[in-house]
Amino acid sequence: MSTTNKIIAALLVLTAFISGTVFMYQGLRIARTQPAFATIWPAPRPLPEFSLKDHSGHEFTTDSLRGHWSLLFFGFTHCPDICPATLQQLAIANSRLKESGKETPDIILVSVDPERDTPEAMGQYVSHFGSEIRGVTGEISELTKLTSAGGIFFAKSELPEGGYSVDHSAAVLLINDDGAIHASFSGPHDIDNFVSDVPVLMGSR
Repeated sequence: MSTTNKIIAALLVLTAFISGTVFMYQGLRIARTQPAFATIWPAPRPLPEFSLKDHSGHEFTTDSLRGHWSLLFFGFTHCPDICPATLQQLAIANSRLKESGKETPDIILVSVDPERDTPEAMGQYVSHFGSEIRGVTGEISELTKLTSAGGIFFAKSELPEGGYSVDHSAAVLLINDDGAIHASFSGPHDIDNFVSDVPVLMGSR
């Protein structure tokens, strides 16, 4: 093989190596910008207009969700297991994100039991999970506007011993800073899932 051919062959090998390296880098880069656990909605879904109250008695509307990212969980204060566990997981995840210097979303519990969950009851309940968690409640007709947009199910169920509970979806919705549903986390939840995916999702726009 002549010197010229050797140079050409070497250049071809080098080009192939560089191309392969770039391809692998791009593949890894794409993988790092995709959530591992959350489901990104095909297109962010704007929320309808609604009017609720937070646990401080302030009005909570669609505009309250604009200008920042939020994690919405739908539950109720008499919930025996899923609700307190999920709120605790969200609070710990936010704490870990703060410790690592990352931006954190707001955490909002939307009560699907307004009959018992007054703003005062909500305030006392969410305080157990941290001062930054916001409780929201309101009329069923207004709640339904929000839950229907997010595909959240809830229904009152009578208990054999008397009283009632509320069956509800366990999904956590991620609302972007335009006030639209951007992604969702399905249950069962895990702290590491939120810590892993929330920064990726919030940085994806």
